[in-house]
Amino acid sequence: MADQLLSTVSRKLRSLPASYVRPESQRPRLHEVISDAAIPTVDLGSPDQHQIVAQIADACTHYGFFQVVNHGVGNKSMRLMMEVAQEFFQLPAEEKAKLYSDDPAKKIRLSTSFNIRKETVRNWRDYLRLHCYPLEDFTPEWPSNPSSFKEVVSDYCKEVRGLGFRLLGLISLSLGLEEEYMVKVLGEQEQHMAINYYPKCPAPDLTYGLQAHTDPNALTILLQDHTVDGLQIRKDDKWIAVGSHPHSFIINIGDQLQALSNGRYKSVWHRAIVNANKDRMSVASFLCPSNRVLISPPEKLLSEAGRAMYKNYTYEEYYDRFWSRNLDDEHCLELFKNASSLESENQASSSSGGNQS
Repeated sequence: MADQLLSTVSRKLRSLPASYVRPESQRPRLHEVISDAAIPTVDLGSPDQHQIVAQIADACTHYGFFQVVNHGVGNKSMRLMMEVAQEFFQLPAEEKAKLYSDDPAKKIRLSTSFNIRKETVRNWRDYLRLHCYPLEDFTPEWPSNPSSFKEVVSDYCKEVRGLGFRLLGLISLSLGLEEEYMVKVLGEQEQHMAINYYPKCPAPDLTYGLQAHTDPNALTILLQDHTVDGLQIRKDDKWIAVGSHPHSFIINIGDQLQALSNGRYKSVWHRAIVNANKDRMSVASFLCPSNRVLISPPEKLLSEAGRAMYKNYTYEEYYDRFWSRNLDDEHCLELFKNASSLESENQASSSSGGNQS
């Protein structure tokens, strides 16, 4: 309902409603976040292809995140995407209410928090979820208000898809595979988008925009307002704040690339925090395997590691399991680990006295 949306009611709130207040042990502890850290930046316009591939390999191994500049997506397309997203969330409540749904199975929906049907504590976020490929299948149901929405978002989706496929090629090369490997093995990839609106919050230290999670898809391409920090990632048992440069994208490895790399590349925990003084917008684009695609690492990586870290599964099986749990439960890939991998981890834990990072 429209009165559930933060974009409708947040301006009237002077204190944080109880339904958004996290238990003390689950709060973001913003004073502990490392603010002067940085994730790797990869210049995709560099003429040195070997350097680009090496930088991506290092980032995917040690961070699970990296920033790309000179990526080929037009500055105008990025600017218009953010502008039309802001226009959408400034629409009257009755206009936005036409798209509201709390059904996570709906392919086009406006909602709030993450999965409001399951949550006991909500997140300080509204979002518009769109399926974006094939465009002709979905754009007829997209919002017609703002009037430029369909054209702007369609153009942006095409450019981002092209960037995503280029990145998958570079990731394949970084694993010592043929450039086309990941694009081929992921099948006719679906493309989703989440347009996120995080209104300014009366008590950012008590809640989240989105609590800690990993992404269930293959690759995420994030466009964010570089003037308002909000993204944080988990590294070396600490949360670090991730800013961004103008005209850049933040890229992160999803669960499926961790599985396809046989655990070499990491789908890491990340979260969104909120701001007391400013609204924040972000646009996350997700490349997802076809539902029936079998997620199984290439023989080359299996022979190098000596064993498969995860069981073979379809993306449909994984996605169903992901949505059946709470967002911040254990890493969903843990549910698909091979018994031999779990046994090895248990032995390593025992030999080190049980301490795990």
